[in-house]
Formats: sequence, structure tokens, C-alpha cells
Amino acid sequence: MKLCRFYSSAHPFPRVGLTLDEVTLLDLSGAGVSSLTELLEVPNLSETLRRLAAGAVRRVALSEVCFASPTEAQEVWAAGVTYLRSKTARMEESDFSATAYDRVYDAPRPELFFKSQGSKVIGSGGAVGIRSDAKWNVPEPELALVFNSRANLVGYTIGNDMSSRDIEGENLLYLPQAKTYRGSCALGPFIRVATSEEEARNWSIRITIHRADTTIFSGETKVGNIKRTFDDLASWLHRCQEFKQGVVLLTGTGVVPPNEFTLASGDIVRIEIEGIGVLENAVEVV
Repeated sequence: MKLCRFYSSAHPFPRVGLTLDEVTLLDLSGAGVSSLTELLEVPNLSETLRRLAAGAVRRVALSEVCFASPTEAQEVWAAGVTYLRSKTARMEESDFSATAYDRVYDAPRPELFFKSQGSKVIGSGGAVGIRSDAKWNVPEPELALVFNSRANLVGYTIGNDMSSRDIEGENLLYLPQAKTYRGSCALGPFIRVATSEEEARNWSIRITIHRADTTIFSGETKVGNIKRTFDDLASWLHRCQEFKQGVVLLTGTGVVPPNEFTLASGDIVRIEIEGIGVLENAVEVV
């Protein structure tokens, strides 16, 4: 089962949807569901969704809707250097900071940083941004963990953690500027629920970048290559923290374009995680 927020020409404000297949969306607004955040708080989510699906709710063709991000007031955080490939890439981009990246990969405490307010997240079909003052910009395809306010892992979505590698490489203290700016975070289109970590770790993450109808980069990795367990990441994220609306955690990237690659305005970034779907966004300069 997969949840989403969607809108259409007939309903311009986001609604909550549930899909059981790849063709049809169930509009849960007819069953009284107006908030995805509140729905993720119910104690028996799978049972509740099955009950809602069996009710008299409006059915919509997926081909007829546009997707909003699957976030409302949740914060979005990110974990860094969780894949060996990510550690290598970060050490390559900065001699100045190489030792820090090397150490955090093996340290008990992970790198965690704030990425975005939920209201600023870009949904599938929207435009992600590259900074006008950066020269080396890349997408980072990632599995994202979705938690409710009780720190329960309730689902998974697809994330694009846009990054300005030259700014981050210049000085680690510039990380917030390299990672958090307008259009720097995309999530969606769906939240996959009722799935174990064991199953999720078998999923593949694929990215394809198109420029003028030409594929200029593609890559793939396995979720299972993430070094840290989801429970470990969750425990550090929620330590000395409180997320009253829930939180989404990006889990790091294992696919990094070559050092000579940088995104350009008009590029199309397509990220697919089997079991969830496809997150697709155009690129624009911000």
C-alpha cells in the first residue's frame, strides 16, 4: 500500500490518496481524511487503510493527477556518509575536510543535519534548484524514512538531496548553504507503508539524468549498502529531539556522478526505487 498527496484540475488543493496498484488512486477525502500527517499517527495504520480502501471512496486514474510532496508540517533531516561510495566522494571533493568524512563513516555517531521544512519540499513533477553561486551541483538519490510523532517508522519514500559540492568542499562549515536552499529537497511521489527494513534493504535505487533527450548519467545501488541500520539512524535522530508533526530522514546516497559532472538548467532527474515508484523533477537555477 502506498499513500500520497495529490491534486487535479477539479481539486486544486492537495488531497490524501491511497493506491493499491499502479493504475488507480483512492481519494481518501471522501472518507474524512484531510491530513496525511494525522493519518500516519493512527495506531494500526495498515488495518485502517484496508478499511478505508473497502469503503465507498472516489477512484481516480493515476494518469489524471499531479503529485504534491508527501510532507505537510514535518521537518526533513538527512544522514550523510552512510555509503562507502559517499565517503569516497566527500573525501575527493575536499582535501581540507577529508579526515572528517573518513572518521564519521566509522564513528558510532552518524552525521545528521537539517535539510528542509516540510512546506518547502518539492514534489514529483516540480522543479528542483541549483544555486546560482555554485559551479558543481549534483542530485543525490536516497531512500527516505518516514516517522510519526512517536518516532515510529511508518513508511518509506524517495528523496533527492540536492547538493552544491564545491561549496561543501570549500569548507565543512558551509554545509548548510550547500544543502539547504530553495528547491534543494524533493520527495515522493508515494509513501510505501507496511514494509519491513528487511524487505526495503532488497530494493534498488536507480537514477537517470536527461539533457535534451540524451541520457548524460545513470547509476544504481542497493538500499542494503547503507552501513547503518534504520533503528540506529532513528535512535540518533530522535535523541534529545522532539518532532511533534513527525519527521522524514534521508538516509544518504550511494550513487555519485563523476567529478567532472554538474547539473544544468533544464536537466531532468529521474529517481526510481522499486517498491515505491519514480520521483522525477526538472532542474532550474535559483
